[in-house]
Amino acid sequence: MRGLVTPPRPGLLSTVRMGDGGLSEPSPSREVVRCAPCVPPLVVSSHGSSLDPRDAGVSVGTAWVDAPCPVFVVDRDGTVLDANRAARALPAHPPGPRAARPCFPAVPAPHGNGTPTPDGAHPCGPPRDRLPRWLADAHARVARDPHGPAGDPPTGPIGDRIYAAHPTTTPDGHVTWWLFDGTDRHRAESALRGAEERTAVLAEVSGTLLSSLNVARCSELAAGLAAEHLADAAVLIAPPQGRRYPLSHARRGAPVVQSAHQMDPRAVPGLAEALQGFPPVPARWIDPAAIPAWVVPPGFTGGIGSVIVAPLPGHGVPAGALILLRSATHQGFTPGEEVFARLFAARAGAALSAARLYSEQAAITATLMRDLLPPRLSQVHGVEYAGGYRPAQDHERVGGDFYDVHPAPGPAGETLVVLGDVAGKGLDAAVLTGKIRNTLQALLPLAGDHGQVLDLLNGALLTSHHTRFATLVLASVRRHEDRVRLRLTSAGHLPPLIVRADGTVEEAATQGTLVGALPAVTARTAETELAPGETCLLYTDGITEARGGPLGDELFGEHRLRKALTECGGMPGEAIVERVQMLAGQWLAAGAHDDMAAVAISAPRSGRPADGRTTTPTEPPGGTVD
Repeated sequence: MRGLVTPPRPGLLSTVRMGDGGLSEPSPSREVVRCAPCVPPLVVSSHGSSLDPRDAGVSVGTAWVDAPCPVFVVDRDGTVLDANRAARALPAHPPGPRAARPCFPAVPAPHGNGTPTPDGAHPCGPPRDRLPRWLADAHARVARDPHGPAGDPPTGPIGDRIYAAHPTTTPDGHVTWWLFDGTDRHRAESALRGAEERTAVLAEVSGTLLSSLNVARCSELAAGLAAEHLADAAVLIAPPQGRRYPLSHARRGAPVVQSAHQMDPRAVPGLAEALQGFPPVPARWIDPAAIPAWVVPPGFTGGIGSVIVAPLPGHGVPAGALILLRSATHQGFTPGEEVFARLFAARAGAALSAARLYSEQAAITATLMRDLLPPRLSQVHGVEYAGGYRPAQDHERVGGDFYDVHPAPGPAGETLVVLGDVAGKGLDAAVLTGKIRNTLQALLPLAGDHGQVLDLLNGALLTSHHTRFATLVLASVRRHEDRVRLRLTSAGHLPPLIVRADGTVEEAATQGTLVGALPAVTARTAETELAPGETCLLYTDGITEARGGPLGDELFGEHRLRKALTECGGMPGEAIVERVQMLAGQWLAAGAHDDMAAVAISAPRSGRPADGRTTTPTEPPGGTVD
């Protein structure tokens, strides 16, 4: 090399002469000082040597000299040998309170031995520190292994811009670093990552909140997610219940606390409007110092620095409001975060509204269902009753089968037992069962004449808009001493079966026509008595027509039912009903089936008078009762 290339001594400024065209021929008209802490001297030459790297023997080519992007030529040791005009224009300091200035400012020449002027004094570091740290580290890796895997280009900041550096290795071992401004791409990628993160959060919020249809649980999840992803703390205010507002306080890293509070929503700016569904108040309009104490979650410290009040829009009516709190030690909410908070609130409001709507509908359904469900049976006037019901669909609670027990006014009267089967299944059939049950309730004063009751019920069904028919069996029951007397009438239904104490099974001699299908109903009534321990079983065809068995296509049938009942002699009525339902269910396995209903009327074994009280035999003097 014709020119000696050496690194500058630490702590000194180095100068080179520059013409108007950058690094070219020496010119006495101007001297340039290069500050080592910003970017090191590009070329340090001995006195009288040429400043052109080509004249100095640096084989780096000439393409980089006029390149529009910044280019540095760096030797193996990390010393910058030269740079083009774009590189010299790079800022020396990152943006901040001081304005950025060029790396190579034109300042007066150094004094004496190179000491900088007082107004331009800067401590100079070692040569490795004269490149930006991220570029110096990348250069060290390339210098160690010039032929290593390329990978992604190193990227880092210079001033307020982001640059990607691409190395080119020359034959003499120097590295030419080409810096391409990727600020716009970096900002776009950052914005894209932010959008993807927000989308992922919203997806998590929607999935988590919609997984619960319980209002309290949904409020707890919404408040917790808001504190985790949006702020340091969050308070969810649900619509008032009376004069109290349900509150869910959440703090990041702490469990959600739920309570009910009587408060004035006008105490928080924008809260009263948010609870009515109006658009949110900008966060900059809310004074954190004016936030009342009930808003702050327990354990929240550091003071409130920024507040967002967002409405929770629901399905037609507001679902509440969400208050987000950020500590005074953190940055306030940005406009972008306010927009994201509104998106979060929209999803939380939709989930809360769905949960509240479901709860209301479930309450209404439970109220209406209460009169459609079969009643719980027990002992009435000294007679034991037991019932069992299984709908055709396991997820449904009602269907086309039904039963009722209407107690007599007193022990001397007859209790009316009704078991029926409406054509069809599910809710449509349950609607008609409700109408039949209500009609029979109104006809109780005429229950002494089964034929008249069936005629009136038949006329009511024929004049209704329903096109379904039903089968019924009526049983009038009365206790007489230790026995039970029965009057049984079937209207198109399977005749009741009587299980005697010795296991004998008898069929009641009653039959008749359908109800709601023909202009008149014909039926025959049978009378019988039950001794203590005997049972009369009323059942629907869902039991005998249960299809299953080994091959899955065989009916359970009346013969299997009779055989099962022969083993139930002397058993309580409740046990007989459970056994019949168990055997039919086992026969079905997982197959489809019709509604199943059964009612057992039993004469109790123990001595019970007609008023239903239990009597205990009295022990005679000197012995026991056998």
